Amino acid sequence: MKLLVISGLSGAGKSSCAGLLEDMNYYVVDNMPAVLMPRFAELCLATRGRYDSVALVSDARGREGFDALFKALDDMKGMGVDYEILFIEAAPETIVKRYKETRRRHPLDPEGKDVEAAVYREKSILAPVRERADYIIDTTGLTLARLRGELAGRFAEKGSGAGTLTAIVTSFGYKYGIPTDADLVFDVRFLPNPFYVEALAPKTGEDQEVADFVMDSAVSREFMDKLEALLRFLIPNYVEEGKHSLVIAVGCTGGRHRSVAIAAKVAEICRAAGCETVLTHRDAAK
Repeated sequence: MKLLVISGLSGAGKSSCAGLLEDMNYYVVDNMPAVLMPRFAELCLATRGRYDSVALVSDARGREGFDALFKALDDMKGMGVDYEILFIEAAPETIVKRYKETRRRHPLDPEGKDVEAAVYREKSILAPVRERADYIIDTTGLTLARLRGELAGRFAEKGSGAGTLTAIVTSFGYKYGIPTDADLVFDVRFLPNPFYVEALAPKTGEDQEVADFVMDSAVSREFMDKLEALLRFLIPNYVEEGKHSLVIAVGCTGGRHRSVAIAAKVAEICRAAGCETVLTHRDAAK
């Protein structure tokens, strides 16, 4: 049995991680008391593989000292349970902002008097857990898609048999700005523009007529051939280097036609290269 213990700072994204891991076929239990972990692991072992990938969330909400957590982990190791610790964190100012936006109360600040002090206090309390963590993910500035990619790269193979690199492909319009989390950005404003064709202007690159128009030129086909060769070179090298997620942004002027059509082609290339692939169109509806 593979057991993943999720811990970290409140407001850093543990709940989001738990939900994403459930999508990867993990059985997730939130806020489990440390003293119950060995017994729970024993029950999972007794199912003989029914609960083969399990994630337990343990954090400051339990009001327990983490000596209890470490003792539970040692007990489970003695039972033959192979566990890892995932620690989720974010910059204190980011967490404070999140709490202010959601108007929720920090578990160490139930009266809502000083959320910033509570964040720093929790950070100090959890320092021993962070030191023992096998994986640390900082969610400061991470989109949900990027977080999904980070988790899939580390755990999807264990949980669902997926590949080791997740490609997040997004189209965008330069007039609205370049996606800040992009690893690779491709400018396709040099391709034929359907915007100037009256029948195609109201449509988007998701419509087949628009996609056909974009690809019906020698320059478009040559560009895609070269881009495919580049991605097929890069992807295995990124995997070899240990990269878990790759955000590819494809941009045109408004993000409705050319970028949408090309992003769909890029997603096909990534899937064919063995990547778990997420395709989004940031500005297509604008």
